[in-house]
Amino acid sequence: MKKKVAVITHSTEVGKFYCSQLKGLFGEFIELESFSLEDNNVGKRINADLFVVATHAIYDTVKKYIVPDSDVVITNITLSKAGLEKIMKISAGTKAMLVNLSVEMALETISLIYYLGVNHIELVPVYPGIKQIPELKVAITPGELRHVPKNVEKIIDVGHRILDSNTIVEIALKLNLGQLLQKECFIEYFKNTVTNSYSLEVLTSKTNRLENQFEILLKVLEEGIIEIGLQGYILACNKSAEDIIGIKTDKMMGANVREILPLLPFEEVRKTKKPIKSKLIQLNNVHISVDITPVISYNKFLGAFAILNRFNDTEFQQHKLRAQLLKKGHRAKYYFEDIIGNSPIIVKAKEIAKKMAESEASILITGESGVGKELFAQAIHNSSIRSKFPFVAINCAAISENLLESELFGYEEGAFTGAKKGGKIGLFEFAHRGTLFLDEIGEMSLNLQAKLLRVIQEREVMRIGGDRVIKIDVRIIAATNRNLKELVNQKKFRKDFYYRLNVLPLQIPPLRDRGKDILLLAEEIKKELHSDFTLDDEVKNIFLNHNWEGNVRELRNYIEYLTYLGDKKIKKENLPFIEQDINNINNDKEELKFAQELEDFAGNSISEYIFVMEELALGYKERKGKGRRSIAKAAQQKDIYLTEQEIRSILVKLEEIGLATTSRGRGGSKMTQQGLQVLKILKG
Repeated sequence: MKKKVAVITHSTEVGKFYCSQLKGLFGEFIELESFSLEDNNVGKRINADLFVVATHAIYDTVKKYIVPDSDVVITNITLSKAGLEKIMKISAGTKAMLVNLSVEMALETISLIYYLGVNHIELVPVYPGIKQIPELKVAITPGELRHVPKNVEKIIDVGHRILDSNTIVEIALKLNLGQLLQKECFIEYFKNTVTNSYSLEVLTSKTNRLENQFEILLKVLEEGIIEIGLQGYILACNKSAEDIIGIKTDKMMGANVREILPLLPFEEVRKTKKPIKSKLIQLNNVHISVDITPVISYNKFLGAFAILNRFNDTEFQQHKLRAQLLKKGHRAKYYFEDIIGNSPIIVKAKEIAKKMAESEASILITGESGVGKELFAQAIHNSSIRSKFPFVAINCAAISENLLESELFGYEEGAFTGAKKGGKIGLFEFAHRGTLFLDEIGEMSLNLQAKLLRVIQEREVMRIGGDRVIKIDVRIIAATNRNLKELVNQKKFRKDFYYRLNVLPLQIPPLRDRGKDILLLAEEIKKELHSDFTLDDEVKNIFLNHNWEGNVRELRNYIEYLTYLGDKKIKKENLPFIEQDINNINNDKEELKFAQELEDFAGNSISEYIFVMEELALGYKERKGKGRRSIAKAAQQKDIYLTEQEIRSILVKLEEIGLATTSRGRGGSKMTQQGLQVLKILKG
């Protein structure tokens, strides 16, 4: 027989959202009915097996309509991991509004976001009826887009706050459906929900159901959990803790933590009554990140919970298992056909890349963040004779130097403290006969560059702590968004390593230089997201004139944003970057005027003006000025007759109409943004 669950919330939409979550988890085992203060449909006695109430304030309002002695769950809410990731991507120092239904809910959501570890932005509550709306460009909202002020340029919808794992467990136990918590859908839900030690602190305050709930949480959480009593004795631990520490559960249970795990900083937490976050310790030769949260009641210390995570939990002890993982996850998915675009600049890049695929030499792919460097790397691999072998990618900026070295070269058993039994195979060995893609290569330390250079030159690798040389056959494709030549000049990147990588250079153009490819890519992203809106002509024009500093990644974000708006026709007022790009379009007329003025003034010499402007544009890309002598030298190489005096006259005219600036001394001349736009017009 189905259990009847009544969900009572302030907002109708939130109630529907909670019902959809519960239905997705408990399915046919429950029957749901939603009530909300917004709909004013809570006015008589409600019968149900369980009442799920959003807040204590709402419960105080509606408890007279709830059958006495009924089971009630007051929800704890959190964010999805996807929602929190959106917030973490906001630039540090940003001041943003947090938009919700009321001042109380806005402040509550702000508190939740800060509690989940967000400390790099400042949030200001905004809600319907606020007297003065702050003039801020960014707004964050938990699904309440309708209340976001119209003057906001960028809206980040983190989705409705969701029921946390503790609440889901409590609901299951109240309904006598605890056996369902082992199902895949619940495990997936817990994985995608932001958790922290707070959920465990809440568990300790609910003494009448602590044992059952904690036992189930121990099983579903991936982290290692250890419960420590007042006197330091271990009261509970899960299988994950046993695996991480390497001590059997039956040996830990009842033991004093000071004796069995002396490096666990329990005593410090007991004395200070303050939590310890992300402390790196070593337990039984394993590096472990530890969070310890004290259990405090009426300012009295009752014990603590320790949450353990391996410092590197991606390693497998068996080479066979690593090979299986390799086959599943280290394969190139993309081909040249997947690179969308018809612009001459991207077509040329693909043609060059296809020729490079036929070679075995190292490739250095450069380009701004978000242009698709790894997409090209995978396409090159899949078009090469190595396509049937592994494509192994690693981000050199994502992990520390020591960890990166062990990932690349592998290590033998006992090579260093914390080394796994049986050792570890490195990515060079994984990529044998295939391709190793080194992303963000500009972030690699000089020390590691020297070691990597030797491996590439000698085509052999030695594991850390090993005494035998392992022959490898690997093609290197590296990528960076930094100017490596400049880093070489600054002694921040090895010159010999740079030339070893830069055998075949490939420059990926930024999105803003690809013209109507922008609209082609937008349509492709719409298909992936199943979007059904269309862009009017004015919006298309704005898209074509937008700077796209984040390139394709930024374009995808905007298409996703426009998809969630739900409008069938997108107009300029729907765009978060509207003001900036309307200004760009308004500037077009002025730039056309400058182009016409320059053509009239230059007459038959316009090609010489264009040549000088092209040289300045090259300097703009390299972030340096161009002097008359270097421009004259370039002209001589291209058989263009221009004296330094003639070049000086051209530069004076360009500066006069605002298309270039000239510095005294060795600063040279530099192109302005307006000059770049006028050059496009003249060349078009």
